Amino acid sequence: MHIPDGFLGWTWPIFMIIAAVAVIYSLKWASENLDEKNVPLLAVLAAGIFAIQAMNIPIPWGTSGHMVGAALIAIIFVSPWAAVLVLSIVLILQGFIFGDGGITALGANIVNMGLIGGLVGFYSFKALKGVGRIPAIFIAAWASIFLASIACALELWLAGTFPLEAGLASMALYHAVIGVIEGIITVVVIMGIDRVRPDLLPDWVSSRSSKQEAVE
Repeated sequence: MHIPDGFLGWTWPIFMIIAAVAVIYSLKWASENLDEKNVPLLAVLAAGIFAIQAMNIPIPWGTSGHMVGAALIAIIFVSPWAAVLVLSIVLILQGFIFGDGGITALGANIVNMGLIGGLVGFYSFKALKGVGRIPAIFIAAWASIFLASIACALELWLAGTFPLEAGLASMALYHAVIGVIEGIITVVVIMGIDRVRPDLLPDWVSSRSSKQEAVE
């Protein structure tokens, strides 16, 4: 899903502007919500996302498929802006140091993986958490990566890089499968934290709230 340089044509400044606004909001969120308790967790998850995104699967027409991690961050930190912050840091390091993703395409990559992934993951979980934590986490994570990949295909078609039908088919098919892995990993990570350090999770996803509601 990392878009390389030269693939966005005339559209790349638009995504740079959108991404810049999103990053500003994410920094505002960080200044108001991050403290010495949750910064270490954010850093560990960011490092894990950085590593897991290194496993790229080539996709026809010149891009790649991989897991993202935006839903994981958005759910744990109860904000899509947390996902924008983490994914922006990861993508900037990948683009400038490791050459993974283009510099001119950085805005689009942040929009797709951070903003769209974070928003879809956050609001999907919020809408579905009534059906159960595990199904809601899984579906939110799957939807976050699937819809981000659709957005990526549409952007490349708009720029004249992808043929629309083939681009959508390739991105949707690959990421529908990758999304299953993303969903499983997201569930495993959140349930693992819940088992070991439930105090690090917010009430809306922690088992503590479920137990309290059962007692009441």
